[in-house]
Amino acid sequence: MTSTDLPRRTRQREVIETYLGSVDEFQSAQQVYDGLRTAGTPVSLPTVYRTLASMAEGGDLDILSIDGMASYRQCSPHHHHHLTCRSCGRTIELMEGPVEEWAARVAKQYGFTQISHISEVRGTCPKCQAEES
Repeated sequence: MTSTDLPRRTRQREVIETYLGSVDEFQSAQQVYDGLRTAGTPVSLPTVYRTLASMAEGGDLDILSIDGMASYRQCSPHHHHHLTCRSCGRTIELMEGPVEEWAARVAKQYGFTQISHISEVRGTCPKCQAEES
């Protein structure tokens, strides 16, 4: 990668990175925009969309589809999966485990190489379970 391939370090990118670093759950572009406005940071909604897409494409953010909407989160740089509460959005990073073995076994069975995978596990966290009772 050359220096011309690196994303520009704009003020908008920096405030979005700072905001996402302060939250644990995945955030839609609208949620990021609302959070920045609440904090008094003037960034347009189209800029938030473009910046999030660029950051996700560059591997700086994880992206999940939650209720049909792209949602973003700063995660660890290591390979992992997500356990996400479908009520509150709380997310726990799951490191390598049985899914890695399963993916490798299935790929080998069908003759695939250079595999990659994404695994999402969704449920309801204990806090939301208690609130539903």
